[in-house]
Amino acid sequence: MKEKLKVLFLCTGNSCRSQMAEAWVHELKKDTIDAVSAGIEIHGLNPNAVKVMAEAGIDISGQTSKHIDAFKDMALDIVVTVCSHAHESCPYFPPRCKVVHVGFDDPPKMAEKLAAQGAGKEEQLECYRKVRDEIKLFVQGLPDNL
Repeated sequence: MKEKLKVLFLCTGNSCRSQMAEAWVHELKKDTIDAVSAGIEIHGLNPNAVKVMAEAGIDISGQTSKHIDAFKDMALDIVVTVCSHAHESCPYFPPRCKVVHVGFDDPPKMAEKLAAQGAGKEEQLECYRKVRDEIKLFVQGLPDNL
């Protein structure tokens, strides 16, 4: 039996995008990929990310924000940075670990901008749904799209 690919999804605060990616892998690719997620900082789990993932039938309410240091001794195959800040701040990984940047829009920032323009909660949630669905499509293509 082939060993599972070990993938870390890295974001700034491990609150939204990286959490969604980890959950989608657990849902869609658990037989071939071991996924974890972390942040350069710890911001706590975003409640809107929890809400839109639940709409897709995936409960991430039990997941927690983790700092990248929690995985410094883990033998990773690939680190996927899902935001520019994490990519720019990405710590050093051993040479055998491939680092790939796949940027996704930041739902909280998008929602904040809409809120400032007077958008309601439902319209703001659309930002999270859009990114959730983009991340799902990316995960469906793993590992070939790396």
